[in-house]
Amino acid sequence: MLPETVPPQGECGPQGAAFVALPLLGPTLVWLLTHHWMSGWCDSLRRLPWWPSHRVLLLVWTAIYSITGYASYLVWKDLGGGFGRPLALPLGLYAVQLAISWTVLVLLFTAHTPGLALLHLLLLFGLVVSTALIWHPINKLAALLLLPYLAWLTVVSSITYRLWRDSLCPEHQPQPTWEKSD
Repeated sequence: MLPETVPPQGECGPQGAAFVALPLLGPTLVWLLTHHWMSGWCDSLRRLPWWPSHRVLLLVWTAIYSITGYASYLVWKDLGGGFGRPLALPLGLYAVQLAISWTVLVLLFTAHTPGLALLHLLLLFGLVVSTALIWHPINKLAALLLLPYLAWLTVVSSITYRLWRDSLCPEHQPQPTWEKSD
C-alpha cells in the first residue's frame, strides 16, 4: 500500500501541482525583482534571424520548467513521496540545477554578463544529463522528459555564446543587410 502522501496512479493531486509550479517561481521572482534592469538591454541586442522572439523564449521556458517540474514529481512519487533519504540525490541534483538555471537568468538579463551565463549553462547542461541518468532507473518517463530541456539548453547556449563573442569582439556582430561592410 502506498503512503497517504502519494496520490494513486494517474492522479497528480496538490503535490503534483506544487512540483509543476515550483520551477516557475524562480523566473517569476527574477522578473519581479529585476525587470527594470532588463528592458533596455534585451531590446538593443543585434539578433540573428534564427534567434527566437521574446514571446517564444517565454513560452518555451515556461513549458520546459513545467515539464521538468512534472518529471521531478514522478521521481518523488516513485520513491514514496515525503522527504526521506532516497530522495536526497535525485531531487537534490534537480534543486541545484533549478538554482543554476535561475542564476543564468540573473547573469544574462540583469548583470549582462553572457560569459558567466555561458559557463553556468555548460554546468547546467552537465547537471541535467546527470539528473537524467540518475532518474532513469527510478522513472524512465521522468528521464525522457529532460530531453527537451537538453535540446533547449543547446539553443540557449548557442545564443549566449553569440552574445558573449559579440561582446568581446564587436567586429563579429552581424551587420544589417542594408549596410555594406568595408
